[in-house]
Amino acid sequence: MATNVSVDVHHVTRVEGHGNIVVDVVDGQLERCEFAIVETPRFFEAMLRGRPYQEASHITSRICGICAVGHATTSLRATENALGISPSQQTVLLRKLNFFGEILDSHVLHVYMLVAPDFLGVGSVIPLARTAPEVVLRALRMKKLAGDLCKAVCGRHTHPVAMTVGGFTHFPTEAELRDLRARFVNMRADVDSLVELYQGLTMPDFERDTEFIALSKADEYAFIDGTIASTDGGLWPIEDYKSVTNETIVPHSSAKHTSNAGQSYMVGALARFNINHDRLHPRAKKAAEALKLKPKRTNPFFNTVAQVVEICHAVEESIILIDKLLERGITPEEPIEPTSLSGEGVGACEVPRGILFHRYEIEDGIITGADCVIPTGQNLANIENDMRAFVPTLLDQTEEEITLSLEMLVRAYDPCISCSTHLVDVNFK
Repeated sequence: MATNVSVDVHHVTRVEGHGNIVVDVVDGQLERCEFAIVETPRFFEAMLRGRPYQEASHITSRICGICAVGHATTSLRATENALGISPSQQTVLLRKLNFFGEILDSHVLHVYMLVAPDFLGVGSVIPLARTAPEVVLRALRMKKLAGDLCKAVCGRHTHPVAMTVGGFTHFPTEAELRDLRARFVNMRADVDSLVELYQGLTMPDFERDTEFIALSKADEYAFIDGTIASTDGGLWPIEDYKSVTNETIVPHSSAKHTSNAGQSYMVGALARFNINHDRLHPRAKKAAEALKLKPKRTNPFFNTVAQVVEICHAVEESIILIDKLLERGITPEEPIEPTSLSGEGVGACEVPRGILFHRYEIEDGIITGADCVIPTGQNLANIENDMRAFVPTLLDQTEEEITLSLEMLVRAYDPCISCSTHLVDVNFK
């Protein structure tokens, strides 16, 4: 068993952004264990101050190119809650459908291109394209459909242009929806192959009980709006998000850590599954059963497995939503106007990596304060606590094997590091 180990990874690969793993074991004792975020903070909250409320969703969608729809949707909900806007039923359905496009796009990227290479014995998706071309082609095919869905609904996926406060400025045609529906039905075969692929992969054996936090609704597997729920039994309205997140600065990270009641917690697909599993689509429930995913699962590596289950759910729910829209008929409609130009509002959505909060203060149509609490930032303290518990179980391995295991742990969380490097606007209390 190793008694002296030094792990110094600059930077972790196959994640978005730059983060370092630093671990020192001396004489068998863990002396240092950090996941250091080293990117320069990006002050999007400050950028919003002084801007018209109509610009908020377009500015904040630039926080991330992977979850641009998630930031835009959360921003719109915060603005609408501040200004007394209730979107139409058609807008609600289109936003849900659009959101599933992003969930699919991001999850497919993660499960196939960022995580699968570790289990298939290659260093990246590039050699995987040679050793398992059918896997990569399937991933590209699934991502293409996800992107086409977002393009039809909101103009494009990366930084959507057609979603606006109170509605949309562009609408999909009946022909586009029927084409998308047919492609989603055909996509079921690709989803079945994905589930089969992950049935053959063995997740590392590591369990650490932690609190899981996600949005919850009584009648659906929540992605947009809801109540903040915890596997420890807590329930909070989204307006009370600060009492749950409790952001603090740590010296080794340009991203803040969060805690609930002084303890770290996990957000993301596994959190959503642990809290909302009974509201999954039946086909997704069958996928979870096939993948031996049952609540409450406390192995963080199963976050990727939960993403596979959510891919299945998103495909089936997209078909249902398209059918509803076709039955209703798409009606071009003007965005709903605000009842007031001043107010304060919170928006919350379950983006691919977990629960995202936006909060705005608006006066006479101008944003005077903003706060964004990012899922990866909420996960950072929990990643470090997982690492502290994981390292002692790895000391019978070589230093190279320990390093890979820790990188895989970080990748399991699917971190979006650039998103996480935000500081709260000091003028917004």
